[in-house]
Amino acid sequence: MNHLVILPILIPLLGAALSLFIEHRRYGPKVQRTVAWASMAALAAAVALLFAQTSQGQISAYLLGDWPARLGIALVADGLAGWMLLTTLLLAIACLLYACTGWDRRAPHFHALFQFQLVGLNGAFLTGDIFNLFVFFEVMLIASYGLLLSGGRGLRMRIGLHYVVFNVTASTLFLIALGMLYATLGSLNLAEISQRIVELPPSHLKLAKAALGLLLLVFCSKAALLPMYLWLPESYARAPAAVAALFVIMTKVGLYSVLRVTSLWFDADAGALSGYGSDWLLWAGIATLVVGALGALAATRMSVLVAYLVVVSAATLFIAFALGSTGTISAGLYYLPHSTFAAAALFLIADLMRRRRQQADRRREHELTVLPGKTVPGLLFLVGAVAVAGLPPLAGFLAKAALLSAVPEAHTAVVWSAVLGSSLLVIMGLARTGIRLFWHVPGDDDNAPPPEPDEAPARPFETAATCLLLGYVVLMTVFAGPLMRQTDAIATQLLAPDQYLQDVRGTTPQVRQP
Repeated sequence: MNHLVILPILIPLLGAALSLFIEHRRYGPKVQRTVAWASMAALAAAVALLFAQTSQGQISAYLLGDWPARLGIALVADGLAGWMLLTTLLLAIACLLYACTGWDRRAPHFHALFQFQLVGLNGAFLTGDIFNLFVFFEVMLIASYGLLLSGGRGLRMRIGLHYVVFNVTASTLFLIALGMLYATLGSLNLAEISQRIVELPPSHLKLAKAALGLLLLVFCSKAALLPMYLWLPESYARAPAAVAALFVIMTKVGLYSVLRVTSLWFDADAGALSGYGSDWLLWAGIATLVVGALGALAATRMSVLVAYLVVVSAATLFIAFALGSTGTISAGLYYLPHSTFAAAALFLIADLMRRRRQQADRRREHELTVLPGKTVPGLLFLVGAVAVAGLPPLAGFLAKAALLSAVPEAHTAVVWSAVLGSSLLVIMGLARTGIRLFWHVPGDDDNAPPPEPDEAPARPFETAATCLLLGYVVLMTVFAGPLMRQTDAIATQLLAPDQYLQDVRGTTPQVRQP
């Protein structure tokens, strides 16, 4: 049995336990950071090996407890899981680097919670069991509650409690849906459910549709699909910068779950459930894209603007995945890490700008002046804005061009209008925010908040973390060809799930002699 599959879960779990032990012993921040980076290095090695393995088309099933997959818990690593693990790892490295410049000392148990967050994320991408997807969702969410509320007070605490209540409600619905699903199909293994859906008698069809519809509703709420996106903008905008940047990948977990279950359960062989929910997801994604772009245009704070850009990216991915062709899914998978890195970088830039804001010269009432100390953040903002808006030559433009070129003719008009129109609104919102941040015209806007007093400049590693995220975007542009070939292979594997089903259902336990 290939034990490599469990390492992306086991390594951060051990890192979290060691971090708690060190905190209990009251060691200093240097020791805590050393443990965090050692855990990250081990995780990077494991993910790199697993990605190299899955990128060749190999699917590995890992039977926990050595029970058969139909009875026990199974982990499965395929191309999609490897792609998501690598995206999470690269994002986590930059977020940890940013947090280690000093914010981690103000948040109790930060490093343990950060590692537990990685346990939940990696476990959600690797699990082959729908109940354990719920378990890893809860691990991820409980860690996110601690990260969001640590050191918070006032408005941030109130918004954080709204975030907690919403997700607890969604988790309750998740558990109800799992009970209905097990009562109908008699299994919670993803591969086994795929087989039992094909054999589902007509008398059970309505109950199965209700359970599956409720399950999709939960996933869409986690991914901030309209009208269940209202929890996201203020929660992400009020979170500390490193935490908000890490949270960007959390909406992608809901999208991953939708893509995983629809490709396994609702393919052409699913009978009455073939294509279940795809039309609804497409139109809801289009509506969310429009609303998210309008929210970005109307935002008065950069952090809120970036939070709405997370909604826009999630909506774009819903459209790509709901269309369900190899070309659109491939374009969406290429767009997923790009949008994650770009939005995370903009969260960090927003924090840099908040702490670098200068006191404007109120004596110059109508003269356009460049605020000092903004050159480096201005250049970073320019690159991030070009990336997230989908302008050439960066990867966002390539991803949207690939998506639009693969849209079926029946949906060409509406999808093209939504994607291009939302991109225009996002560009307008980013341009206005850039002007307000980097150029100040006193007296032009009486409702604009006064600039904050000058604060200490950013620490070098904060800028380095931001540059690292934007560097990922640039590298995705430079290596667009091989990356798109990889996403094509992943999309092809997803739309032909026979190998996944055979490998999971055919993996036998390895009984060892005592």
